Amino acid sequence: MSTEKPVPSLAELRQEIDRIDEAMHRLLMERGTIIDRLIESKKASETGLSSAFRPGREASMMRSLAERHQGLLPLDTVESIWRVIIGTFTYVQSNYSVHADVSGGDAPMRDSARFHFGFTVPYVTHPSAAAVIEAVANSRGDLGIFRLDQGATSGAWWRTLAERDRPKIIARLPFIERPDHPAGTPVFVISKPLTDAAVRDVVLYAAQFERWHRGANEALTRLGGEVVASAADANGLSELIAVPGLVEASRLHQELTEAGASLAQLAEVGSHAERFHVK
Repeated sequence: MSTEKPVPSLAELRQEIDRIDEAMHRLLMERGTIIDRLIESKKASETGLSSAFRPGREASMMRSLAERHQGLLPLDTVESIWRVIIGTFTYVQSNYSVHADVSGGDAPMRDSARFHFGFTVPYVTHPSAAAVIEAVANSRGDLGIFRLDQGATSGAWWRTLAERDRPKIIARLPFIERPDHPAGTPVFVISKPLTDAAVRDVVLYAAQFERWHRGANEALTRLGGEVVASAADANGLSELIAVPGLVEASRLHQELTEAGASLAQLAEVGSHAERFHVK
């Protein structure tokens, strides 16, 4: 006697798909009720608006998603679904807009904003990184995005983040880096300073040099750091430096000075999660 199970009919398979779709929808609605409770909890504790953004938690969620994913469904699709869910529920908690520097073209920035924050969140364009920074500074709790590869003509925009109450870099996108990512343009995300949600795997500094020495690059490499961007002006060389979060500012200053560089300023301008790559 044959022990093979009967092949399910198309109608039965479609019923299974409908059951799963309904379950997913109900779970999303259940997630919404939890967000309602979260909003009430934050009101009771008088938590600030910007606390809706938790870049460290989001980066961790995306990493876990990529590590456990398998099967026919492309990772691009799964990541985009979760990004829309997260971005939209954050918007529900505290309305915000995403301001984008489109000096290098609107299409890649729009792709990045829509992929990572969804279509519900308003998207506002600006002609430069400096304009994005000012828009975020003058907002109640908006986000700003701009490309890492700004080019020399944009100047040392990172210096405008140096003062304590100015916007700060809170994330580097995409969270899951891979070849042919549908929104793979590397961008920084800025917001007003986060009081309790900043992730410090990588810390960024605005460094102004009165005198530069090539040994400083070697010192930076030994610390596990890198120069993200640089620009020269009448005051000397300005660099945006990224180092591991365990490297304290005092040690960075000491290593660069001992390497022969003369620092006029070293100011923290933000931080982000450790970069995560998949093939």
